[in-house]
Amino acid sequence: MRQGVGGGGRGNLIAAKRLLAGVKDHDSPDHPSRRSLLTAAVATAGATAAAAALSGCTSQAQDTAPRRLPAPADPLATQPYRPQGDPLVLQVMAHPDDDLFFMNPDTLHSLQAGTPVVSVYVTAGESTGVNHEPFGPRKRHRRDQAAYSSSRHQGLRQAYATMLGLPHFTPWTTDVIDVGGGLHAEVDELRHGAMHARLVFLQVSMHELSSSASLPMMWEVPGTVLPYVVAQNAPAPADGRGTYTHQKLVDVLAGLMERFRPTEIRTLDPDPDIQVHDKRHPAASEQPGFSDHRDHTATALFTWKAMAQWVSESANGPGRSVPAFSTTAYRGYYNHHWPYNLAPATVALKARFLFQYGGNQAWRCGNPAGCGDYGQGENEPLANPKGWIRSTHRRYPGAHRIVVGGAAYEVLGTRAVRREETRPGSGVWGPPQDLGGGTLAPALSCVRTRDGGTLLFALRFAVLEGHGGPNTRDIVMWRDGGWSSLGSPETHPDRTRRTGAPAAVAAPDGSVHLFARNAAKGVSTRVLTAGVWSPWRDLGGAEVQDGLAVVTDRRGRIHVFASGHTTVHHWAQPKPGGAVAYAPLPALPAPGGLPSATLTPSGPLSLHYTLPATPRVFHQSLAL
Repeated sequence: MRQGVGGGGRGNLIAAKRLLAGVKDHDSPDHPSRRSLLTAAVATAGATAAAAALSGCTSQAQDTAPRRLPAPADPLATQPYRPQGDPLVLQVMAHPDDDLFFMNPDTLHSLQAGTPVVSVYVTAGESTGVNHEPFGPRKRHRRDQAAYSSSRHQGLRQAYATMLGLPHFTPWTTDVIDVGGGLHAEVDELRHGAMHARLVFLQVSMHELSSSASLPMMWEVPGTVLPYVVAQNAPAPADGRGTYTHQKLVDVLAGLMERFRPTEIRTLDPDPDIQVHDKRHPAASEQPGFSDHRDHTATALFTWKAMAQWVSESANGPGRSVPAFSTTAYRGYYNHHWPYNLAPATVALKARFLFQYGGNQAWRCGNPAGCGDYGQGENEPLANPKGWIRSTHRRYPGAHRIVVGGAAYEVLGTRAVRREETRPGSGVWGPPQDLGGGTLAPALSCVRTRDGGTLLFALRFAVLEGHGGPNTRDIVMWRDGGWSSLGSPETHPDRTRRTGAPAAVAAPDGSVHLFARNAAKGVSTRVLTAGVWSPWRDLGGAEVQDGLAVVTDRRGRIHVFASGHTTVHHWAQPKPGGAVAYAPLPALPAPGGLPSATLTPSGPLSLHYTLPATPRVFHQSLAL
């Protein structure tokens, strides 16, 4: 069943292993994790470096290079959008349980709202094949990767049945779809009233036992091939053999996007924070140097590349239209490094579904391979000191729709769009007008200039190639129908990937100040004065989370607020027109959420944020 790595060169392979090594602790013999059920019968080609620029409003063959896509649409041309169909969420995860740990409660809320959810699991989650209980004496367990994969499938069915309001052993219907390249995927489906869930299993090997290859290597190292893992009791033809390559996985994901036509695509964090690992911050299951599991990152990169390919092929294909969907990315092990942001009731709700997912060896679910991912059973998700369950963080916080001057701006189909009000003051928006811009993250910032112009700012996947090629991000600006790149606070390509969502504000003197979180988790800025941008400048201060709040006070001074580990940090102009500098506030309580700041009618600034692990909101009037 297992196949080695083809091509790429032994030196490249060894280097990639050293760089990409790292195993998730709950996917190891000490902390197994995820997969199960069969109780029923039987997606840039790399985003092109298209300019984007000033703005601001408050087969089994081994592929060794990515397939060349159609030329991207002209970023300045107006592309028609497909009519947006009924809401549907497509979630793409590395492992079973990534949605339960990192995306919930959003998954639950979508189902409860009657929005169909299609959850795609890229790897087989077979790990080492050991499935044992989280507590009590360690027993000898046999390694059976096919059984462990099947057991995790069963656990997912149990969790999703519970989310749908059904008994956890409710039978599902099972289908098998052809996803191309000689590969098939099992699809489990369950409905309850208006709620509808489908689980799609791609079964790419994690290769935990042999360590000869991995999903991150398939992203980065040309020629890497991973086998298709057959889960125990998989229905035909999902019980056949096959292999995945880099381009084949991109094609499969893009094909699933075209098949299901989602209105929202959710995935994991493509660019996790750089993380120092020491006694205080042990690496544990995190990939070396970063705050997430290696498979989470690779899956997110493959998903963003598949989205870029889907958009490019659709915009340049026979219909020449852009698919209308929004995007959401979720942090992973990042949750362990910052104050928890979920209230106890929400954590308990997430734990309820993880309890069903983990199952129990004594359960009689009808699946001979097992009744859940036992390592996540009982109270393990709540007892685990890493606390992943206790937060849900979005990778790109900020405004996803900005209304200014009778127009609304948002990212749709990974491109910026503008909508006009159908009638002034109606709040009803017309069809999207494509502004282009490249492959964009969902958060925007917008400002109105003194001459009445509009500047729109976005974070762009400037290059997203894989195969050892470039992988960079930049901030782009749209003005007067044209895009330009404002670069990144970082110069090293890999560090540009940690650039945060832009936040911009126009000062009374006509200058425009742009702020973004940098790779060191600090804040950097550029200033537009008389049509000329200053270089990027690091503002110093302390580590903060992304999601900057920017406001101008009654005197015309600019203030920036951001949530740190133990307090909210502050930068400000000492006087109107001065340089923004770090200006610590008097002791404030630790933040659980991101700050918002407003100018009150009486003059002072008002700061608001939620406290850790509680829905309680802290308010503070600041006489600065």
